[in-house]
Amino acid sequence: MPSRRVVTGRSQEPRRRFAEELRLLRGARGESLRQVGERLGWDPSTFGKMESGESLGSPEIVEALDQHYGTPGLLLTLWELALADPSQFREQYRRYMVLEAEAVSLWHYAVSAPPGLLQTPGYAREALAAGGLRGDDLHQQVEARMGRRKLLEGKEAPQFRAILSEAVLRTQLHDRQEWREQLEHLAEVSERPNITVHVLPFSAGPHGLMNSAMMFLRLPDARTVAYSENDVRGELVEENRSVEQLQRAYDAMRDLALSPVESRKFITRMLEEVPCEPSI
Repeated sequence: MPSRRVVTGRSQEPRRRFAEELRLLRGARGESLRQVGERLGWDPSTFGKMESGESLGSPEIVEALDQHYGTPGLLLTLWELALADPSQFREQYRRYMVLEAEAVSLWHYAVSAPPGLLQTPGYAREALAAGGLRGDDLHQQVEARMGRRKLLEGKEAPQFRAILSEAVLRTQLHDRQEWREQLEHLAEVSERPNITVHVLPFSAGPHGLMNSAMMFLRLPDARTVAYSENDVRGELVEENRSVEQLQRAYDAMRDLALSPVESRKFITRMLEEVPCEPSI
């Protein structure tokens, strides 16, 4: 089979291609980063980070660039592809991320941290930094995690159910304000029509998934796959019998959890316990 002929010679990786197009378009206009910043009203360093691949920027910035360069929709399309690119995640998670993006419904069990799809930027940043990430790697992983949250937004968003161990709500961030924002976000998303949140209180006692975070994905072909994760490794489970066993354990645990209404009240009580930052 003949090898594919490269037509443009440009990168085939979505994130790199997006940054490359930004550099080429600015170069064709003969503009500096400062000039672009002055004309569009954003800090020039923002565009520098986007052109270096360090940041993807926001859809508002990308739409402004599309208008500025006369490329209606092109940059926004490349931005969306870059945002969904699984290669931006660490290698062990990429297969799961591809399936997550295709899922028609999702069920999670969180042992000690909110599911990534429900995390705020502040929570993600502190949690990933605690895992050893620094600098550009940390920034990219936080951005990638925040990009995943779009999966739960919009009219076509899949149904999402999350069971949060009480430990999730007891393990606070060092930054009290960031922790308050995380709890407020959990309370807010629990009221969305496609999201159901349960709290599993300590009083529920032992259960079959005590030591592993679990994710279940219902795929368009009606298959369900599971992803099990602990502190040292993650495993994608696709064999039907194993998935069914894990689902039974999940269902039994859900029976022990608080109702969505009681769970929302529980989160609100936790929020009331977090001291407010003093006003300046």
